[in-house]
Amino acid sequence: MIKVEVFQFNDFAENTYVLSDDTKECVIIDPGCHSQAERDVLISYISQNGLKPVKLLNTHCHIDHILGNEFVSTHYQLPIHLHKEELFTYNETKRWTVMFNMPDIAIPENLVYVNEGDKIPFGNTTLDILFTPGHSIASISFYCKEDGFVISGDVLFMHSIGRTDLPGGNLETLLKSIRTKLFTLPNSTKVFSGHGPSTSIVAEKTNNPYLKN
Repeated sequence: MIKVEVFQFNDFAENTYVLSDDTKECVIIDPGCHSQAERDVLISYISQNGLKPVKLLNTHCHIDHILGNEFVSTHYQLPIHLHKEELFTYNETKRWTVMFNMPDIAIPENLVYVNEGDKIPFGNTTLDILFTPGHSIASISFYCKEDGFVISGDVLFMHSIGRTDLPGGNLETLLKSIRTKLFTLPNSTKVFSGHGPSTSIVAEKTNNPYLKN
């Protein structure tokens, strides 16, 4: 059984996830911790629960989701797992810091490329990778069939979808990703989004105004 812990970090109210199982191994997804106080919150949770971080995963590389990459990668000596085509977004980080009038941030180069169909193992758990572009050029989602949930990044939200007006975004592609990758999951699947509250596949099939045929 996986425990899913969510932290809301940075000025963009981004959701950072720590997934752990009975072995105490854990993965950190989209670390958005930007301030020292936010870093301390993340470290304290991991330490107090006796967890061992073994993987750092990015659903996509918009700046709000990677502000803590360098810290987590360095502190826990972990490479960053992302889709290779998302390097387009990753390499634009300096542009985003200028756009949002933020201090420049370090961009780690210790990267591991993953693709749809790959497995992300940790402890006694395996996550499946789904290729779900549209919000960004190569966003991925992490699906746990056994525990019935998916980490969707900024692809799907409660009653909403990810914005598509940023470089690499495309509305038609995003809607196709949701309908052919996420909406084919069991209706009971819980959806943990990159911002806001969790939802479910059946709730979004029924109530999401952007996805009604």
